[in-house]
Formats: sequence, structure tokens, C-alpha cells
Amino acid sequence: MSLRKFFHLPVVASSHGHEIDLQIYLVHFLMFALFIGWGIYFFVALWKFRRKKHPKADYVGTTSHFSTIVEVGVVLFEAILLLGLSVPFWAKQINAMPNRKDVVEVRVVAEQFAWNVHYPGPDGRFGSSSPKYVDKQSNPLGLDPNDPNGKDDFTTINQLHLPVGKPAIIHLTSRDVIHSFFLPVMRVKQDVVPGMSIPTWFTPTKTGHWEIACAQLCGLGHYRMKGFLTIQSEKDFKAWSDSQVAAAQSSGDDSDSFWN
Repeated sequence: MSLRKFFHLPVVASSHGHEIDLQIYLVHFLMFALFIGWGIYFFVALWKFRRKKHPKADYVGTTSHFSTIVEVGVVLFEAILLLGLSVPFWAKQINAMPNRKDVVEVRVVAEQFAWNVHYPGPDGRFGSSSPKYVDKQSNPLGLDPNDPNGKDDFTTINQLHLPVGKPAIIHLTSRDVIHSFFLPVMRVKQDVVPGMSIPTWFTPTKTGHWEIACAQLCGLGHYRMKGFLTIQSEKDFKAWSDSQVAAAQSSGDDSDSFWN
């Protein structure tokens, strides 16, 4: 049995996922060692200082420094985990933010209780948005219909599609309260804060269909704030994207003709 299955972790579908899992394993092994060690110490103390052996209270107590040595060892081990693994990994992820032409960028706007996903379309440029254009039904993100960069943009609700093998940058923001964007199979979890655009990135390594969860209690409907992540081949993703662009433009043309 692999360690991933032993710890009941989901499948790893991102390039950095195994590094996250390694830290999870090490932390759990440390906690298990502490549990066993302090459990043994507890029973030894119960036996050594039992009432039958010490009918009168001993106000001096033990003079051994064993527990202090153990505590120092735990602190050192935790320092190694933090300074030797966690901080370097975090710094590497931040410094390695992809800046290439083949990167896929997507905006995700959280709200109670849904994930609004904004794709820039074939031109790779996001159209601007404004609160004055917001319509809960037809334009939940308030995209500016007059911005030429947004003519090929399209949006989805609770549906995030990405191609496999390409770095994906997700720009996260919230319309109301703090949410947490959680992709278990990608080993990605990032708080989503109102008034801030927070980027997170990963490179999918497997195709499939998985869940997007909110890992921050965000209201009474938190339990139903669930989306779906679909990782496709580059060909399938392009076909899906083209169909969405065509549908969005067709919808826009129908709307124009209606108002005119």
C-alpha cells in the first residue's frame, strides 16, 4: 500500500503535488512519534510515582532532564520542517510563477455560494468589468460590453476547464466574504479575500473530472458551494473553449437584436 492510500489522500494531478504530500507524511509521522513517546512517558510516570511507592508527597520530584531533551528535539524537527521544507517550497512556488506564452490564465470570482469563472478568450486578454454592468442572470461579473478586449470573453458558473500539461494561473477574488479555493487533487488551497486579486498557479498532469470546494465557512449555504474542475487534452480544451466563445457571441448578438 502506498503512503497516499494509507493517509487516504486523493490522487495527485499536479506537478507539485508530491512535494505537498511529502510534507503531510513528515508532519503525521512526527505527530505519531510524539503520540507514542508521550504515551509511554505517561504510563512510566504513573508507575514510577504510584502512591504505593510514594505514600508521602515528594516536593523535589525527578531530576532527570529527559523531557527537556525530547522537547528540544521536537522543536528542532519542526524547525527543519518549516525552514528546510515549507518555506523553501513556498518561495520556489512564488518565484516560479510562470511567465510564458503558453500559460492559461483564468479569473475566478467567488460569491455566496458559487464560483464565477471568467475566461479571456482566444486573444488572451480579459475584458474590463464594472459594478454598473452587473446582472445576476445575464452578467454576474459585470463585464463591460463596450470593451473590445472582452468581445471574445466568456464565463461559466461552477465549471473550471483547463488543458493538461500547461501552467494555469488562477486570479482569485471575492464579491462578498472570505472564501477558500480548494482543489484537493491539485494540492491547491488559497484564501479568497474581498477587494484583493490573489494569484495561485499549478500545472495539471492528469486529465479528469474533480471537485472544487470552499474550505472556509462562508455562510449558511457553505455546504453547497461546490464547483467542478475538468482537465482536458489541449485539443478537447480548445474545442470546448471555441464552443463557449461561439455561444457567448451568439447570445450577445441575440441580446443586441432584442434591445434594438
